[in-house]
Amino acid sequence: MTPRTADATAAPMATQRAPIFQSPLKSPLVRGWLGDAAGRYLAATMRTTRWTIEADALLATLRAGTPCIIAFWHECLPAMPILWHTAGRIASGPTGYVLASRHRDGQLIARTMARFGVRAIAGSTSRGGAAGLRELTRLITAGNPVGLTPDGPRGPRRRAAAGVAQLAALTGAPVFCAAAATARAVTLTSWDEMRIPLPFGRGALIASGPVEVTRANRAAALTDIEAQLTANLARALIACR
Repeated sequence: MTPRTADATAAPMATQRAPIFQSPLKSPLVRGWLGDAAGRYLAATMRTTRWTIEADALLATLRAGTPCIIAFWHECLPAMPILWHTAGRIASGPTGYVLASRHRDGQLIARTMARFGVRAIAGSTSRGGAAGLRELTRLITAGNPVGLTPDGPRGPRRRAAAGVAQLAALTGAPVFCAAAATARAVTLTSWDEMRIPLPFGRGALIASGPVEVTRANRAAALTDIEAQLTANLARALIACR
């Protein structure tokens, strides 16, 4: 009887594969539940935080119902609902919109922001962002304020993609550079070092602008927007200490 070789036994075994773990985040139901929970948590955090608000020009624009573009770094996203919360108390203008990634993380963010009356548009300012920018153009033309993260959805961190300047030049809408931060926060090990606010501390919202962008000054304006975003975040981190 011929002995069985190692190759003869290896072939059948090679066809066996271990089950692939499916992330719970792939489930729309789970993402919806997490988004709702995150929205409730952030709403409670906004209420229990002592805020310093330095955003008069932006809030006046929202109060007047003037369409505008609100830019902020991706890492500020969890604290930015304080802007919509504050604006909601002083104005009853058009609905605000925010550009969110088509990725499932963006879908979770969309569900979270819905808690604050902000609707999400799928897209980005970098890869595959043409459709999102077209929709934002339509919304701005209709008189709505829109928010976006120029370094989202995948970075590099604190580097503004051209989309924010393109959108402003195309629509004529002014750009406000905003930043929000809280003294008590958990910093994630993600590419953006996102800070998740913790309750019962101090917080700050800083916004500057407006930055007027034309086709002729688009490159210079993008550099200015990037610098203001970084400076305002530094100011917010100091102000909330």
